Amino acid sequence: MRTTRSWWRASVVVVTAVAVGLPAAAATAQPAAHRLKPVVENGVTQPVFGYADAIRERVFVTSDVDTDGDGALDVVSMDIIRPKASEKGLRVPVIMDASPYYSTVCRGNESECKEDADGDGLNDKWPLFYDNYFVPRGYAVVLLDMIGTNHSTGCPVTGGRADNISAPTAIDWLNGRRAGRTADGQRVVADWHNGKTGMIGKSYDGTLANAAAATGVKGLTTIVPISAISSWYDYSRSNGLITRGNNYSGSLSNTVTNPDRRAYCAPVRSQLGVDSDDVTGDYNDFWAERDYVPHADRVRASVFVVHGINDDNVRPDHFSKWWDALAKEGVARKLWMTGTGHVDPFDFRRGEWVDTLHRWFDYWLYGVKNDIMKEPRVDIERAPDVWETHRDWPIPGTRPTQVFLQPGAEGAAGALSVHPSKGKVSRTFQDTPSMSQTNAIRHPSDPQANTANRLVFLSEPLRESLHISGTPVVKIKASVNGEDTSFAGLLVDYGTKERFGTAGDGIRTLTEEDCWGETATWGGFAEDACYRQTAKNVATDPQALVTKGIRDGLNLRSLSRSTPLVPGEKNAVDVPLLPEDYVFDAGHQIGVVLLGSYSGYSSRAKQNQAQITVHFDSSRIELPVVGGRKAAEAAGL
Repeated sequence: MRTTRSWWRASVVVVTAVAVGLPAAAATAQPAAHRLKPVVENGVTQPVFGYADAIRERVFVTSDVDTDGDGALDVVSMDIIRPKASEKGLRVPVIMDASPYYSTVCRGNESECKEDADGDGLNDKWPLFYDNYFVPRGYAVVLLDMIGTNHSTGCPVTGGRADNISAPTAIDWLNGRRAGRTADGQRVVADWHNGKTGMIGKSYDGTLANAAAATGVKGLTTIVPISAISSWYDYSRSNGLITRGNNYSGSLSNTVTNPDRRAYCAPVRSQLGVDSDDVTGDYNDFWAERDYVPHADRVRASVFVVHGINDDNVRPDHFSKWWDALAKEGVARKLWMTGTGHVDPFDFRRGEWVDTLHRWFDYWLYGVKNDIMKEPRVDIERAPDVWETHRDWPIPGTRPTQVFLQPGAEGAAGALSVHPSKGKVSRTFQDTPSMSQTNAIRHPSDPQANTANRLVFLSEPLRESLHISGTPVVKIKASVNGEDTSFAGLLVDYGTKERFGTAGDGIRTLTEEDCWGETATWGGFAEDACYRQTAKNVATDPQALVTKGIRDGLNLRSLSRSTPLVPGEKNAVDVPLLPEDYVFDAGHQIGVVLLGSYSGYSSRAKQNQAQITVHFDSSRIELPVVGGRKAAEAAGL
């Protein structure tokens, strides 16, 4: 089935490429091995080099780590494809996608793996479109196997040092600082490299790009992390609460390990479970090694961040914390924020993505003088397929605005106001770990709404729209009748409108294809760049969760040490919600919901079912409002 489909796709590559708006040169340019520099027209490199005659090689570079403890340093394997002209003197930059997934989960919406189809030691199947598109434009593409995966040796350590240095080890070789060898032991050098490497990848791949940049390795010029992790603690935990438990680090390590090596690497996975401390969920040295945000000061590369604001896998606080840290260090950066979930931009904004990525790499890796860095820094998808640009994020003019929680009658919804509550009033609710997210956000007027296990606060219908941009924080005073609980806050939009659908992370895959590069046949396999198109899923609901957050009561004072609560003692509880950029429409109501544990967030919710009492002397939500308090008052808060 795959062979037949691939043959058909190869047969239409040129025609379709022109149809979807690729430069005419993509179909007419004559490859030339004698060219020693790229051709630039209209601010971008042109496809003047061959693809079918591209040089393919597999190189092995020894690292500085021994993850499996076998007494031999782990070896990094990479598959390289580059223009034939690079053998004649053309010096080319590298686009690298380092990944743990090339032989297991595989890459892209169509789950493409690497494969040596004819057993000659050279890769024949090249996942994604990067090679097909960029090699003819004078780039080398490197698909690197993370240490412990595919053809690299060792065992995966889920964000640990071996992950972090996998790509820098290869970049050292590219720049002549390490030795590289072929499978038969012949030494090989990258004398075709121009000294500049860009890294790109989604999810774990993008995480490896973040990790490499945080090492400060020389020669890494730019990174494009897509839906990427910036702190593995924040991926497995949330403010002290375990969201992915039962040695998740070991579980993911098992997933990316070749099946025939899983038993061999079992001791490494067991140690990951011990060191990560699932018992307390505290931040420790294990997590510090896997936290890249504190090392933003080492980043030498420019950074083009892409993230889904509705990504519930790698949640959006990963991009926001990284983005803020990079901004403080003055790193050149760009951001695309989509309304979809864990989705590659090739599958949510394909044409614009290929064009923008092309200009980004040309600028940073070839020094092409185009206008990519003069454009607005930030693109935000406001509604499905409706984009707007801004000069930065959070949007300039955003101000932290205190919106106070006003208590209602017992069992009734409270109110929201920029004015503080008066008097010493409190309300109590029962922590209910089984509370679902659907029930948690029901409007108080809904007959199925729960009143005993949450507190709800509603604005009046807004007179004007209200725009938030940044990270809201719930700030409450609360006491508990026990020593342990969780504190959760949800921000809700009550009002019917068409929104991003959550099914399929916001997209669905169609049957039609389009093509983004050239084709070759290696090992009997037609390697093309034709992919099925996608479309956005939309939904129309009377309410929507805008953002959420949760905090472990044992970690109110420190994420590094659990401290039991004192029953009855009033605590200052700050619950940062996930970052957002959202517009509440006029006529809608803003809702704030307070919970304890609930099943929509944590995989290991608290089971003590404590009673939580909220005191209203200064309890509030701090909203990052575009226009600040003046805009909030105009909207009717």
